[in-house]
Amino acid sequence: MKSARKIVTKKSRGRPLTGTGIQVGERWSPEAIAAIDDWRRNQSDLPGRPEAIRRLVEIGLKKG
Repeated sequence: MKSARKIVTKKSRGRPLTGTGIQVGERWSPEAIAAIDDWRRNQSDLPGRPEAIRRLVEIGLKKG
């Protein structure tokens, strides 16, 4: 008689991957953060701060 085997998938450790882009860390002055927060509050969908920064960078690159 064969013994019953249980197939168990091993869980990976740590936080799940969220994206494939390159992470860039920056320090911002309180004045710059306030300006970003003011801009994002005027947006219809109120993006989070990281999304607001992405949008502002895209706007700046299109104008350049």
